[in-house]
Amino acid sequence: MDQGGQLDNLSPILSDQVLVNGTAVPLTLTRDGRLRFLGQRQRCLAVEKEVLGFAVEEGSRIRIKAVVEEREGICCCGNRGDLVRESFVFEPLSEDSLALWSQKLRDYIDSLGRPKRLLIFLNPFGGKKSATKIFSEDVKPYLEDADIQITVIETKYQLHAKEVAKTMDLSKYDGIVCVSGDGILVEVVNGLLEREDWSAAINMPIGMVPAGTGNGMVKSLLHAAGYKHSLDVATISQGKTRFFSVLMLAWGLIADIDIESEKYRWMGSARLDFYAIQRIFHLRHYNGRICFVPAPGFEDYGEPVSYHCKPTDEESPKQEESLKTQQHGYLGSDVKLEDMHWRTISGPFVSVWLHNVPWGSEDVMAAPNAKFSDGYLDLIMVKGLPKLALLSMMSNMNDGSHVESPYVTYIKVKAFILEPGTRVEDATKEGIIDSDGEVIARGNVTYKGNQKPLMAYDKVQITVDQGLATLFAPK
Repeated sequence: MDQGGQLDNLSPILSDQVLVNGTAVPLTLTRDGRLRFLGQRQRCLAVEKEVLGFAVEEGSRIRIKAVVEEREGICCCGNRGDLVRESFVFEPLSEDSLALWSQKLRDYIDSLGRPKRLLIFLNPFGGKKSATKIFSEDVKPYLEDADIQITVIETKYQLHAKEVAKTMDLSKYDGIVCVSGDGILVEVVNGLLEREDWSAAINMPIGMVPAGTGNGMVKSLLHAAGYKHSLDVATISQGKTRFFSVLMLAWGLIADIDIESEKYRWMGSARLDFYAIQRIFHLRHYNGRICFVPAPGFEDYGEPVSYHCKPTDEESPKQEESLKTQQHGYLGSDVKLEDMHWRTISGPFVSVWLHNVPWGSEDVMAAPNAKFSDGYLDLIMVKGLPKLALLSMMSNMNDGSHVESPYVTYIKVKAFILEPGTRVEDATKEGIIDSDGEVIARGNVTYKGNQKPLMAYDKVQITVDQGLATLFAPK
């Protein structure tokens, strides 16, 4: 911006004398959203980042409700510190000044496009069952300060949030917030995409407050910037059955750790590390094959192959057309897969992991090059390697350097087909396909094998729709 533009941003929207603790001091609101005033020291509030809201109180006072960085000495915008809630009280010197300050502050805050009505999904059973406490103590006070109307729904059972999202009146809310791990977010996205008005519903911004075991999406959002993020959505399909994924799909080691460690859920997130060590020292290898459409720059991986997906219970063209007219909701990307350039790699595999965002959990950077809306999934594939090398590789997941291991293939793909097989060590046993922390398919002799999953342990197909969903994100 040129110097003239900078000066224009610093020019005042409103400047006046007000009382602070009985003393008249200058108060200025600039066009770039800075609220400057004198108290016991010079203060400066960035309205967009620090001011939650304000209230007009008896006695012609305005109380500014803010979240600021705890500092010592002179306050200067941009210093780093712990965030704390704080109020600042001004008393304009006349009724006209009070009305003008109230209007200008309201106009500026409204111009930021903040949500005013939120639906809160609270999962009291996730992680260490701390969501209720986190919301009441750490979240609700900020929403109240921002004068946001909230409706809270505690989820009672699995897929409760999906049912609500599928039928709710969207006109009542400006956004949805999930106080949970990643699972409730996945339910909400699936519910919105199964609506008849899915194309409008999926534009509803969704926020996350970490209160679960993994919290990979929240970690990824904190690693990014901006008030809203577009988010790719992957469609996992097997015949007419579909599941919409926003985080990841795993088969092999990662899926086994994620799902089988649930028996140690009482340990919180430590259960993942604990069970990972067990699985590494009793390592499984899986037969199978993957096919994929590589992103530009990754065309040399694998061998060329023609598109060959014939999923379980595939419909004929007439049946497929009939299905589209009968079903409500999003049916997945309409890209012509047969016209794309496919590659294939055969097993045995230790792990096949597709990721949509960088972080798999708060301390696992699964896919360091993943982007929220680049239209690709990041494939992290591990084949035969020594156990000690695997242990070393797993220990490097906190910073993403595990993808530099010579035993890891890390590429970006536009579409993907998984053909899962049996364990190499015992052909009577198969594996688990895990998407976003949910078992979508399980083979013979697997953990909780008596529970019926969404799909058969057979060929599944994954496509990506770029930037389909929208997330609230910090700035």
